[in-house]
Amino acid sequence: MNRTEREAAVRRIMERVPPVPPPDLYPAAVRRGTRMLRRRVVARRLLWVALAVAAVALTVWAVAVQPWVAPPSETTPSLTDW
Repeated sequence: MNRTEREAAVRRIMERVPPVPPPDLYPAAVRRGTRMLRRRVVARRLLWVALAVAAVALTVWAVAVQPWVAPPSETTPSLTDW
């Protein structure tokens, strides 16, 4: 295909009438977009709630277990003052 044939093919494509979209395309797209947005908002809120629950659980665990305190000694110290 040489340059002239390509230009003619492009002109034929450009001169075509664009296809007419179905009349219910816009409302369907709006419904779908609204539904997707609602799901995204719900998912984001659920993630924030899960993060808050995890933070509270970690706080309660840390207060109950106190991992920063040294564990009690399991053996008695040697008696050297006797």
